[in-house]
Amino acid sequence: MQKKLVTIITESILEQMIVKDLKNLGAKGYTIVEARGSGAHGTRSADWGQNQNIQIEVICNDLTAQQIIEHCQKNYYSNYAMVIFTTDIQVLRSDKF
Repeated sequence: MQKKLVTIITESILEQMIVKDLKNLGAKGYTIVEARGSGAHGTRSADWGQNQNIQIEVICNDLTAQQIIEHCQKNYYSNYAMVIFTTDIQVLRSDKF
């Protein structure tokens, strides 16, 4: 079954707020991993703590994906380093999502 994979890469300080937002927006689950790299906001090193980035992945339907994107743009884009992208995916256990 076709689903969307929403990937959010952002500052770790937002983790608890975004997790709460995802649940309120209808996401049934998510995966969070530590992330590091370099981009417009400079280099994020392996010195975790306050300087770390996280990558949050959510598999959901089109409507939920759009709601997540719009919510993050409205509430976080202007004050935090954040990038969001979506991917069309094929899920084998679609009843889980």
